[in-house]
Amino acid sequence: MTKGSLAFSLSTSPRIHENGDMAIKQLSETLINQIAAGEVIERPASAAKELIENALDAGATRIEIATAGGGKALLRVSDNGSGMAQADLELAVRRHCTSKISNTLEDIRTLGFRGEALPSIGSVAKLSIASRRPGSDGGAEIAVAGGRVLHLRPAPTNPGTIVEVRDLFFATPARLKFLKTEKAEAAAITEVVKRMAIAFPRARFVLSGSDRSTLEFPATGDDHLARMAQVLGNEFKDNAIELDALREDVSLSGFIGVPTFNRGNSAHQYAFVNGRPVQDKFILSAIRGAYAETIPSGRYPVAVLSITLDPALVDVNVHPAKSDVRFRDPGLVRGLIVGAIREALAREGDRAATSGADGMLRAFNQGRSGFQPAWRPSASSAPWTPEASPSRPYQPQATKGYGFGERPQAAFDGLAMPTARAETAASIEPARAEDPARFPLGAARAQLHENYIVAQTDDGLVIVDQHAAHERLVFEEMRKALHSKRLSSQVLLIPEIVDLAEEDCDRLMVFADELAELGLAVERFGPGAIAVRETPAMLGEVDAQALIRQLADEIAEWDTASGLAAKLEYVAATMACHGSVRSGRRLRPEEMNALLRQMEATPGSGQCNHGRPTYIELKLSDIERLFGRS
Repeated sequence: MTKGSLAFSLSTSPRIHENGDMAIKQLSETLINQIAAGEVIERPASAAKELIENALDAGATRIEIATAGGGKALLRVSDNGSGMAQADLELAVRRHCTSKISNTLEDIRTLGFRGEALPSIGSVAKLSIASRRPGSDGGAEIAVAGGRVLHLRPAPTNPGTIVEVRDLFFATPARLKFLKTEKAEAAAITEVVKRMAIAFPRARFVLSGSDRSTLEFPATGDDHLARMAQVLGNEFKDNAIELDALREDVSLSGFIGVPTFNRGNSAHQYAFVNGRPVQDKFILSAIRGAYAETIPSGRYPVAVLSITLDPALVDVNVHPAKSDVRFRDPGLVRGLIVGAIREALAREGDRAATSGADGMLRAFNQGRSGFQPAWRPSASSAPWTPEASPSRPYQPQATKGYGFGERPQAAFDGLAMPTARAETAASIEPARAEDPARFPLGAARAQLHENYIVAQTDDGLVIVDQHAAHERLVFEEMRKALHSKRLSSQVLLIPEIVDLAEEDCDRLMVFADELAELGLAVERFGPGAIAVRETPAMLGEVDAQALIRQLADEIAEWDTASGLAAKLEYVAATMACHGSVRSGRRLRPEEMNALLRQMEATPGSGQCNHGRPTYIELKLSDIERLFGRS
């Protein structure tokens, strides 16, 4: 800051006048609560979250939420919890009054503890609370508007508590301008209820009101997966993998979706710390890292994670909204999340999502509903009769692209299998046609359009994208070799010269040694060109020009702060894509079966490096439904 700018800032700052107009003074209790409300109660959903947390802390097993106007006009939360006496009600609307902690923040085991929610709501809205303790002769009611207590009196009410909030932010109308539409605010309240419902499956939640259809989550007891199915849909139950991991004093449990069961945003990722729903960027980042190279760009996994640890090892007092947490050992927690998810995916994540088969069935059904025959009889055509069609025995026709029987060898000219894959094909016995149940992915029966392998299993069929599947296999082999030894390479008889912008050449050469570890030897060839002298042997024939240009583009977009290991794996994924069995390649039966067998033995083979599914499975029952046989 220059001297002139400093003088300007001093001259324009408020001055304390002799008459004391700008003297320091104590703010009123109402204004203090309104300031606090700006942090705690940002929107109707924030108020709903605080009130539901209070109900759960009171031991409620039935919670009913009613809204109107997106929660701005009305928000009512009723519960069957422990309730409050009249003296408790008087304190409940005062700031920093709570029954949940005493003198320390080291052992917080409740959802609420700050004592700010009710006075904050009462300072900006019209608040009434009616409550009664079980076994008490009567209840009591308190009403607050704009921070002022209107009355405190006995009132008839059922055991439990009813909190009613009307005209939210009427006392601070400027805040209303920052709220979204009623529909958006109602949706935010719905999301809060969903998160609470997942965290507390023993409680029954009912969400209703004039601005929504009724949403009910019946209690499921200790069956957490059943409650998740209520919130996320039954499809999640069919595509979920259970987590149960422990590292030192931190445990992780929950369920995650298979990689091919993904969504267009992160709204289907739920995290809980000691039972508290949180939306912590650190946890979401760990989930994203665990699913790296298994989810397409722009898609997000479905996950429900519950982290349990000593309350002293996590700070839940980071923000008044209590949605963020801070771990004492974040590296331990991240390692636990990433390790547990990757182990679960390696164990069970290769199965295809049921959504793929369901989508195929829907597409078939839609097509069938609009099906019209290609040939239609003209008005002069005679009606068809069996006698009108001459009978002749069925003779199978030569079928193109089926991978069995005689075919011209020219179909393989210039398209030899990469070395590693050819060796595998020769070493694995093909599946016997009469016993498709021997293997999870079945026995290859046909190849369609020179890209899709159709295999028969004991209870259905599998359709495999040969390029996507082989791409994943090559990548996993490259990644394995990357962490153990230098990959073998093949020397090009004539080096391939690739013309690039000088800055692209500079970026590529920074990683020349690392690329050499992957079997790709490059060197500078003048100011604007790269010479490729060796390529990875396992890739077979590869378009070096296209590979180098794509690597240059990707390196230019890298975040320089990312780790070298992650970058090298990204390079390996790109190289694997260029060296995989291409679409349009006709395969022999033994090659198709070898591909299936190696998929079964390779972790992560259920999706390609870009996260797309490598195969779709149709059960026999699904096929029979298509033909109306079930």
